[in-house]
Amino acid sequence: MSNLEHTIAKLRKRIAKSLEKSNRGTNSVLLLAVSKGRSAAELRTAHKLGLDHFGESYLQEAIEKISALADLPLCWHFIGALQANKTRLVAAHFDWAHSIDRLKIAQRLSAQRPANLPSLNVCLQVNIDNETNKAGVSPGEAQLLAKQIQALPNLNLRGLMAIPKADANQSTGHQSYAHMAELLKQLQQSPELAGSQLDTLSMGMSSDLEAAIEEGASIVRVGTALFGPRKPKTHQ
Repeated sequence: MSNLEHTIAKLRKRIAKSLEKSNRGTNSVLLLAVSKGRSAAELRTAHKLGLDHFGESYLQEAIEKISALADLPLCWHFIGALQANKTRLVAAHFDWAHSIDRLKIAQRLSAQRPANLPSLNVCLQVNIDNETNKAGVSPGEAQLLAKQIQALPNLNLRGLMAIPKADANQSTGHQSYAHMAELLKQLQQSPELAGSQLDTLSMGMSSDLEAAIEEGASIVRVGTALFGPRKPKTHQ
């Protein structure tokens, strides 16, 4: 068994154990491989081992890999900070964008999504712990932004994404993720958002995926636990 095959198997056991603990279905969480800083060859190997959803933050690097791996049936998620000068490439090359935190960015993605592609799946990034140095819409503003995005063509509002405090302990992490689950429930129950798919909680990473899954995560974004320590960044 290769090292990557071993780490994938180990990670899937962690996910399965958390799902069992929370009485959730075995296929109710998507493993999103955070592949920034990894080569196209590494991703090709990962695909052979059963991974087909990859999350990227470095746009130019991602575009090169998407082109190099165009022969594979992969699903590409943009999970980095979204600035206005990045929206055209994200709209043209990705299947998902997880980090929408303002209407201007959503409007640009909608306008720039190529007509031959299906709607871009998007998540609102929520600053769940109200950190002053972190991107994301505040929990209190999430519903208004969701309503505004729902009205845009070419976007499919799927749910919410969050990155809790890096130094959060297990109890605090559970609280943050539970708050996210409650916020998604509020959106799902809003008459003004009827018709939106709203089935996604993108939360949980290598160190805290158990807490996220136990509180309802449907996508966990995992890099280090799959590929090891991140390699130096090669592109912005």
